[in-house]
Amino acid sequence: MRYNIHMQFETSTESDMIALGEKIAQSLTTPCTIELIGDVGAGKTTLVKGLAKSLGITEEITSPSFVVSKKYTSNDLTLTHYDFYRLEDPGLMADELSESTQDPHAITIIEWAESVHGVLTPDRITIKISFTPSGGRLIELKNLELPT
Repeated sequence: MRYNIHMQFETSTESDMIALGEKIAQSLTTPCTIELIGDVGAGKTTLVKGLAKSLGITEEITSPSFVVSKKYTSNDLTLTHYDFYRLEDPGLMADELSESTQDPHAITIIEWAESVHGVLTPDRITIKISFTPSGGRLIELKNLELPT
């Protein structure tokens, strides 16, 4: 069970964002659903690179913007990264997403999730990335507590 915990971090470099992704991955248990919120270029895929690295995924992580979803594996773990930016109606992708969120060995990450909110579990982790005036990023975590 997750609790309604809010945490904030500020990053200023790509390596900071990757390191935060690695730290977040250390707190995850499967099945796990993560909603990523942030404008284009905010660093969502960079954060996923850190998550994947910490989970032992060695494949190159790229944005699924044009293919809607990408699947990566490491041992018995599956990380599926969805991007619904270009889809007003996810159609069959909503069914695939629902299956992914229920897989006991899966971490499911969704960007631009507005069209699939009905499929997402209420206990999902939400990560919001915002630009700061100095050009860095403010990262807000909801429903996840990181170790100190």
